[in-house]
Amino acid sequence: MAMISTIKTQRLVLRAPEESNLPTFVEFYADGDASRFSGGPKTAEEALAKLVAIRDHWAEKGFGVWAIEQQSDGKMVGVCGFNWPTGWLRRELTWWLLPSAQGQGFATEASQAVIEYAYREYKWELVETHMKDENEPARRLVERLGGKVIDRLEFSDGVTRNIFAFPKPNGKS
Repeated sequence: MAMISTIKTQRLVLRAPEESNLPTFVEFYADGDASRFSGGPKTAEEALAKLVAIRDHWAEKGFGVWAIEQQSDGKMVGVCGFNWPTGWLRRELTWWLLPSAQGQGFATEASQAVIEYAYREYKWELVETHMKDENEPARRLVERLGGKVIDRLEFSDGVTRNIFAFPKPNGKS
């Protein structure tokens, strides 16, 4: 498996997902409202498959999704990072948070850290994301992060999505 760096922010630690994180995955995917834009709701077995898929993605592609842990108490509250599903046109920034962790700026803080990491460490020329048009919370986060629409494409699931690019840190474009 690829070496997964740990990223620390003011309040968070982004680290390799571990099997011990399964209860957080089960809690998130059992909540149909929270997980609706992440393919949920899902059973515990399906939540385990998502955790395994995240770990496999790191091994196959050398980048992936980190577990988001609060520095204050070590509790895992979600995930944030990059995904490139088989058959999809592009990689994307992705994230989810437990409902109890929402509204505290964790998604913004984690996303800013991984966007900066991708530009600095991976040397990516472009960091981007996409979501279904009806995913209002994701679009609001993307706008807070400075994301701008650069394209609109139909994906292999038949859904047409806007592609948002994120600015490089320090205004370097």
